[in-house]
Amino acid sequence: MIPALFQTKPTLDEVHKLLDETKGNFIPVYQDVPSDLLTPVTAYLKLSQGSKYSFLLESAIGGESIGRYSFIGANPYKVMKTGANEDIKGDPLIPLEKELNSVRYVQVPGLPRGSATGGAFGYISYDCVQYFEPRTACDLPDPIGLPDSIFLFCDTVVAFDHLYKQLKVITHIRAPDNVTKDSLATLYDEATQKIRTAIDVLFADAIPFPDQSPIVLGSEWESNTGEEGYKKMVLGLKEHIVKGDIIQAVPAQRITRPTTLNPFNAYRYLRTLNPAPYMFYFDFDGFQVVGASPEMLARVNNSQVYNHPIAGTRKRGATQDEDDALAEELLKDEKERAEHVMLVDLGRNDLNRVCKPDSVTADRLMVVERFSHVMHIVSNLSGELREGKTGFDAFRSILPAGTLSGAPKVRAVQLIYEAEKERRGIYGGAIGHFNFSGDLDTCIGIRTMVFKDGNAYIQVGAGVVHDSVPASEWQETLNKAMSNITTITEAEKYYHALQQTEKKD
Repeated sequence: MIPALFQTKPTLDEVHKLLDETKGNFIPVYQDVPSDLLTPVTAYLKLSQGSKYSFLLESAIGGESIGRYSFIGANPYKVMKTGANEDIKGDPLIPLEKELNSVRYVQVPGLPRGSATGGAFGYISYDCVQYFEPRTACDLPDPIGLPDSIFLFCDTVVAFDHLYKQLKVITHIRAPDNVTKDSLATLYDEATQKIRTAIDVLFADAIPFPDQSPIVLGSEWESNTGEEGYKKMVLGLKEHIVKGDIIQAVPAQRITRPTTLNPFNAYRYLRTLNPAPYMFYFDFDGFQVVGASPEMLARVNNSQVYNHPIAGTRKRGATQDEDDALAEELLKDEKERAEHVMLVDLGRNDLNRVCKPDSVTADRLMVVERFSHVMHIVSNLSGELREGKTGFDAFRSILPAGTLSGAPKVRAVQLIYEAEKERRGIYGGAIGHFNFSGDLDTCIGIRTMVFKDGNAYIQVGAGVVHDSVPASEWQETLNKAMSNITTITEAEKYYHALQQTEKKD
């Protein structure tokens, strides 16, 4: 057992004072621990051992430098699933908001506002748009068979602070109204013990590595549309553009790749191959979600709403000179610029529905960001919530992003469903966390793999406008899929070689 070297913060007296001043009922406490002997991967493996549900969230800013924090959670105190085959049906934000509204959160010094220090972690599928915009509702098959949403409610979270090389082991005290000093002292001691138990697990010598089944090499991926089917979808949507039904749409294909690769081993490889602003691994007891998404869907921090549209893509160059030339070409491409400006305007419209109109602004406009296999044109939008509006209102206004649906959004969603003839599931939906504080941070479910029943599912789309060339849009989907396909192929080779070496030994 690790000795009690580290102080719980805030102190008991400070907790009592904060609760009294704010009239709150839910307050975080934490201990800072040196992290030089741990990595987010080893910490996740230790904390998640024996837990059916768990997550690891990481970030690389701009795809090129590491984000300040990584977050790990396991053993949630509650799991909420919604969908046609679940106990809870309909709009997942209604029960989610009800659960979080019982919390009167107290912000404490030392923990950054807006970070994933506790709350609901999981996903909301693209198909939940039907609850926010009923005109898009339709009955389609779900070939993967996933709930509409899953959220893991975690009140104990470990945060890696990469800047100061520390771990923040965080838990929360639930204080009833008019709690006595003696009762609060008991709750404080229990919270401190929970933190120390987590620290003991983190600093245990043994690392429970993922169980890796024998790797089978040579599996091929298969598209649910094929090249000709996808190009046919593009042509069909272009006809609707000519008729004036829509200006743009984003049709997608689903790739199925059989694999025996452990999903966490896939994540370990992905985080080195394709660092991204939103990197995540979720174990949902029966399937796993692995991703490196470049695109924020919605972030709400202290009444500020943020949205980062990404539209316009080029493959990375083989050399720095070629890469720079491709970036310059991308920014000069009239078709790509028109598509991006259209989606920035759509994002502004989404924010204007919930924000003070004069507060909505483009903080960055049309900047190239580079990732492992592709580069994108990116813009950053923000606005301030109007009186009476919440983060849940902002989320409903933005999902699905125009970059994954089109414009006008409702008609584009309808036509995409007609063309694809399947539910999209997590693809194009939201992955992230809704905090106890009322803040939220979600990314779009792209560059994401769902591992279930011996298959990895990868979905990719391309923006179709009047000038789109079907063969080029098909190739764009393959370029986007390549980071995940390469991750699986290369990780399989690595673990297969490792297994062969172990056999010889």
